[in-house]
Amino acid sequence: MNKPAHLTLIGVGEMGGVFARGFLRTGHTVTPVNREQSLSECAEQHPDTDAVLVAVGEKDLHEVLGNIPDSWRDRLILLQNELLPQDWQQHGLDNPTVISVWFEKKKGQDAKVIVPSPVYGPHAQRVQEALASIDIPVRVLDSEQQLLDELVLKNLYIVTTNVAGLKVGGTVGELWQQHQDFARAVANDVLDIQEFLTGKTFDRQQLIDGMVHCFNGDLEHKCMGRSAPARLERAMSQAKSAGLSVTTLSQITA
Repeated sequence: MNKPAHLTLIGVGEMGGVFARGFLRTGHTVTPVNREQSLSECAEQHPDTDAVLVAVGEKDLHEVLGNIPDSWRDRLILLQNELLPQDWQQHGLDNPTVISVWFEKKKGQDAKVIVPSPVYGPHAQRVQEALASIDIPVRVLDSEQQLLDELVLKNLYIVTTNVAGLKVGGTVGELWQQHQDFARAVANDVLDIQEFLTGKTFDRQQLIDGMVHCFNGDLEHKCMGRSAPARLERAMSQAKSAGLSVTTLSQITA
């Protein structure tokens, strides 16, 4: 009998739990790692793990990536918000599997899909099959460029809605229907920052159209989450480092 595939899960919150259920459904054994456990000791105990899913929050990501054992470095799956290639490259990680998550999971509720989630990397098919087993659609991408475009789109959506929500509140549907000029101004400031961070130029209208497509996936989605003030503060810090004026973000900060 073949040995079951093995997934190590770093971060056992709501999102990690969704992925764990999918991987269990597709025949994996899943070993969770909590905050108190040493990653090196876990790697020694599970040297044959097939994939390592990092499901911690954005604020804990770099600490975790900086401590990834050598034997796990080519097995990573990443899913954080506000993620860009520089986030893994600065830790010498060249080819992780990355999924841009477009479903929401809150405590006591089932996962709610907005649009299919794109994934790219060595474990993309594994991720797609795991989430498909629990009725969460995933698109496998063809290139690193497609992944970058998808990560920037997710960043555009989440930072624009959170930051705009600090001023107008409401839902994403109301934001676009009632405050479209304001939303576009915020989005362009966000894209200024994304272009600085990536060193790339993007088709802005295509990205904004993509953001609106995602709005339409859940028009009742609230603009402002708990992380909104921190996202604005982070965006302003990035803009300052780049020497960008980001007029609309500055007005919201003021």
